Amino acid sequence: MKIISSETHFDFMGKFKVAVALSGLLIFIGLGSILMAGGLKYGIDFSGGTLVQLQFKTAPDIEVIRDGLKTIGLGESTIQEFGTKRDILIRVQRSEEKLEAVGSQVRNSLGKSFNKADITVERVEMVGPKVGRDLREKALLSILYAVIGIVIYISWRFELQYAVAAIIALIHDVLITMGAFSIFDKEFTLVIVAAFLTIIGYSLNDTIVVFDRIRENLRRKGKSTLTDIINISINQTLSRTLLTSGTTLLVVVALFFFGGEIIHGFSFTLLIGVIVGTYSSIFVAATILVQLKFSISNYRQNEAEKLKQKQEKDRMRAMYEQGTV
Repeated sequence: MKIISSETHFDFMGKFKVAVALSGLLIFIGLGSILMAGGLKYGIDFSGGTLVQLQFKTAPDIEVIRDGLKTIGLGESTIQEFGTKRDILIRVQRSEEKLEAVGSQVRNSLGKSFNKADITVERVEMVGPKVGRDLREKALLSILYAVIGIVIYISWRFELQYAVAAIIALIHDVLITMGAFSIFDKEFTLVIVAAFLTIIGYSLNDTIVVFDRIRENLRRKGKSTLTDIINISINQTLSRTLLTSGTTLLVVVALFFFGGEIIHGFSFTLLIGVIVGTYSSIFVAATILVQLKFSISNYRQNEAEKLKQKQEKDRMRAMYEQGTV
């Protein structure tokens, strides 16, 4: 029994103007929020801060540590295990106090929830703003390299216009997700950069599935227009797209609600990204091909030329094997 029929006949191309208006509105609201807030809310990884490493006699509860730190006014903090479950790494926003004083302050505040004698301050270090800037630059470069790789691959595997359409769809997904980050006042950290790269890969995978079906139908449906072929292709892959996104969302929603504070930002990014990526692979990516004036006749001419070259190579190879060359 099929959950979603593979014989749908929705006119996705007919909804192009509505999709453009909706996407434009979401991007406008998101960028407006970022500008009004003076930029994204960078986490300690990017803005700098103080790093405190503690060792406990027994493995502590991270949520108890988080609650204990809220009482000392050191601002936002990130807490994670470091090596073993007894070693805890805490990053707090920059403090005007001396490093030793910050370590003592953290230890004293946690002494209310744990036995103070069981807590040892292993090290206290400052993460300066220059390090934060370097990390921001490397994060941007990682996304840029991913985009360049995508352009090269899709241009080689399909056509340059497919690559341009895919990149526009990815920029669309990233802008809307970043806007959601600003609207909900979420911190932008290195973990979120990893989430954005995951979104890019996920959204691209959906887009390539649709593009591959468009390419197949361009070969099969000789008299159809590009608009008709795109509509047919999206309808044919719709069940696969929705089922894949639906099952992914089930896991992401579970992580968002039950995964704890540590991965809350990561799961939030994936939650928004999967929804927006699914939307863009259906309503945005393929329809951009029409706006880029993709030519069916030129495509088929290039395909015929490639086929002719392949046949010629096969003929020459056969003659060589038979010893007639």
